[in-house]
Amino acid sequence: MKAKYLNPFTDFGFKKIFGEEASKPQLIDFLNSLLPERDQIVELTFKNNEQLGFTPYDRKAIYDIYCENQNGEKFIVELQKAKQNYFRERTIYYSTFPIREQAEKGIWNYNLKAVYCIGVLDFTFDDYESEPEKSEVVHTINLKNQHGKVFYDKLTYIYLEMPNFKKEEHELATRLDKWLYFIKNLEDFQNIPELFKDEVFTHAFQIAELAKMDREDWERYEYSLKVFRDNKATYDYAVETAREEGLLEGMMVGKQAGREEGREEGRQEGRLQGKLEGKLEGKLEGKLEGKLEGKLEGKKEEQRNIARQAKMMGLDTSSIQRLTGLSLEEIDNL
Repeated sequence: MKAKYLNPFTDFGFKKIFGEEASKPQLIDFLNSLLPERDQIVELTFKNNEQLGFTPYDRKAIYDIYCENQNGEKFIVELQKAKQNYFRERTIYYSTFPIREQAEKGIWNYNLKAVYCIGVLDFTFDDYESEPEKSEVVHTINLKNQHGKVFYDKLTYIYLEMPNFKKEEHELATRLDKWLYFIKNLEDFQNIPELFKDEVFTHAFQIAELAKMDREDWERYEYSLKVFRDNKATYDYAVETAREEGLLEGMMVGKQAGREEGREEGRQEGRLQGKLEGKLEGKLEGKLEGKLEGKLEGKKEEQRNIARQAKMMGLDTSSIQRLTGLSLEEIDNL
């Protein structure tokens, strides 16, 4: 089925919904769903999203959305479509520009306004060790001391891991739930769901409707969508290749471990079987040896009886020796 609304995970789509003057009510509502009641935004002003360094040789930063509220507090909003090395470090670097631009010439007391860095991520971090972190959608980070107490509350990083958001329409309980559901499913909607009938969301659907775009916006969106799909295909291929390589490596490691385990089990079984066979063979050999010894002892006793009778009949020792095969000493001891 042909899409009716744009894909908010494209650069064009995200900025169309949240980053234009006409979409300011949507951005304010979205940000307020992330902030505590005491920090709610009343008014926003979009600022230049390209931040330059002190000199032409310094590296610059380009944000998706950069704005300031009625209290002078700064908000950086970034859409990140694929996992990237040092993404956390990049957001920290980005946050230095709103801090640095607050510096005043002359006498200044260093009283800074708050800075918020918000990342909407179409991936999950893979370094969480346990639940509930692994499956959480919202991750809020502040500067804290070694006791876990907030050291500085004017620098906040908020990461939204969209793949972890799995709620269905009937499970949506908060304003943030609705925004996350909207972002994740917008491209699949054919009609506006009943829960999105309020003014802010109705306007968001109007902005996102493909049929209402002019030719220039449509071409920009098509290009942005192509980039998104190409990047996603590349990322999915890399993930699948890594999975297959990991599976093969795991099979090889498992096979080697199984071989070692099998050898040890074989040794144990061999020792047990060898012990049983050795016991049986030893028993048989002992039986044969005992039988032979008994037979020999019986024959010896028979010779001694013959020698006794011969002595009683008066035969001489030499004759008895030839008759029985006994030694002279054995005959004398009878």
